[in-house]
Amino acid sequence: MTYSVAVSGASGYAGGEILRLLAAHPDIEIRTVTANANAGQPLVAHQPHLRSLRHLELQPTTPDVLAGHDIVFLALPHGQSGQYTDALAGTPLVIDAGADHRLTDPAAWEAFYGGDFSEPWTYGVPELVVGPGGAQQRTRLAGASRIAAPGCNASTVSLSLAPGVAAGVIDPRDIVTVLAVGPSGAGKSLKPHLLASEVLGSANPYAVGGTHRHIPEIRQALAGALPVDAASPDPTYTSLIDSIRISFTPVIVPMARGILATSTAPIVPGVTDAQIRDAWESAYRDETFVQLLPEGGFPRTADVLGANTALMGLAIDRAANRVVVVTAVDNLTKGTAGAAIQSMNIALGLPEDRALSVNGVSP
Repeated sequence: MTYSVAVSGASGYAGGEILRLLAAHPDIEIRTVTANANAGQPLVAHQPHLRSLRHLELQPTTPDVLAGHDIVFLALPHGQSGQYTDALAGTPLVIDAGADHRLTDPAAWEAFYGGDFSEPWTYGVPELVVGPGGAQQRTRLAGASRIAAPGCNASTVSLSLAPGVAAGVIDPRDIVTVLAVGPSGAGKSLKPHLLASEVLGSANPYAVGGTHRHIPEIRQALAGALPVDAASPDPTYTSLIDSIRISFTPVIVPMARGILATSTAPIVPGVTDAQIRDAWESAYRDETFVQLLPEGGFPRTADVLGANTALMGLAIDRAANRVVVVTAVDNLTKGTAGAAIQSMNIALGLPEDRALSVNGVSP
């Protein structure tokens, strides 16, 4: 079967990456691409690398244009996807690469985003551990009709730490994570602080002090990994979320794409080094796209460019009594578009790795 697809926000970075991956998918026909300000222009005027799609013209992002497809990808800024929910009620599968359908808590949405709260959809991080016993998010994605692709920083940190949270070997009440991120994660719109003259030769922290919008998404994901009895005999949603405390500091560095996240958390008393290592090895041993490197190995962002791969290195710092996890992803591929298409494959019952590669581009 061939599925017809429409991609909104097709002139942006996330939309362009979705199209790049879908162009190689044998079960997909990219029928429609949309944009707002750029409607009426050729797609390749904004995505000149997508030569196989040079026949497509950007159309307006309206419900009428998006409707009538088997699958719709919404690659829009936060606050804009929710308006299409009702209009696309008849679409078999809708995947939102924006933030609108990620959070389950209206209060968290109000605090970090503001505006109308949209219903949460199935979270699109297949490898995410969702509790003790090795359960993973992919079981919830099978047959899903509405999927919320993750925030790139959020999924990187969540994948880094969820195995330790689920196994009870780290204390999630004192997580510290610092991320080196490429400016493409902020989108394609002109922003003075992301100009090359501002970024090249410099490292620039932003959203410091607990203000980054991906923080509630990380807390939500890691709360879902908690063993139920870790919070209380009858845990509520609030008590689980309150069990996750994170200091999150992103830093823009001069690389177009990529995330290198260094995340640390205290070791639970009495836990052995072997138990710590086993928590991550057990979680990711059979995974194609999340790979734990051998002991002593740590990834580079260069190793995952263009790949749907998260490479992870684990260190046990007994002097500080903390676990250190260093994870590299391509923010546009595994962080956004790759996760969306991997989730799409699962939802449709297709091979999970279809049109997705573990191999990066070098140099």
